[in-house]
Amino acid sequence: MRKISRRHQENQAKTKNIMFSNLDEAVKILKETATAKFNETVELHANLNIDPKYADQQLRTTVTLPHGVGKSIKIAVLTNESNISEAQTAGADIVGTDDLIEEISQGQINFDLLVATPDMMPKLAKLGRVLGPKGLMPSPKSGTVSTTLTETLADFKKGKFEYKADKAGVVHVSFGKANFTDIQLAENLTALYRSIEQNRPSGVKGKYFKKAFICTSMGPSIQLDLSMFD
Repeated sequence: MRKISRRHQENQAKTKNIMFSNLDEAVKILKETATAKFNETVELHANLNIDPKYADQQLRTTVTLPHGVGKSIKIAVLTNESNISEAQTAGADIVGTDDLIEEISQGQINFDLLVATPDMMPKLAKLGRVLGPKGLMPSPKSGTVSTTLTETLADFKKGKFEYKADKAGVVHVSFGKANFTDIQLAENLTALYRSIEQNRPSGVKGKYFKKAFICTSMGPSIQLDLSMFD
């Protein structure tokens, strides 16, 4: 049986049955509950009134938070030989053509994000079963299918990332690290909330957000009163 520390119990007691309606207070408690010995990730979990099995109720988009998420990513670019030099100059960590496709097919996925030029997409179709479950399949909607590699790579290097709702209609996404300042976390959280709100699927009827919580990797959930963003 897992042993729960006194500090963890105290953290749970701080947030139990409380809905925070003040952004500054919610962020302050969030940081106080980050008591692990490592720099914890801070996360938003938003339960939305959507049913992703319907095309007009799916949420999948990208966002660039004001202060990033505190994580550098390794980007691979799949393109033709004429674009290899541009991709390398623009900061791609891995660049390849058919050789990269072969590596991926063998399970060698040494990157966090895959960007592809449109002409390479037909060749990637056979790798859907490999890339799809990992959320790495390039798509125009996520900005990872591009003809402007320099601009695209610059955006992702600045912290642009994709998020989507899962099958239950819940968005799970990180918006920083516990060592960020209160202001940085508040601004990132607000930008993330605005992004979800602005990308409301056309098929949603009535109330969009059901509930929303923030937490650290090891900390308790903190429920948000979303009126704080009004």
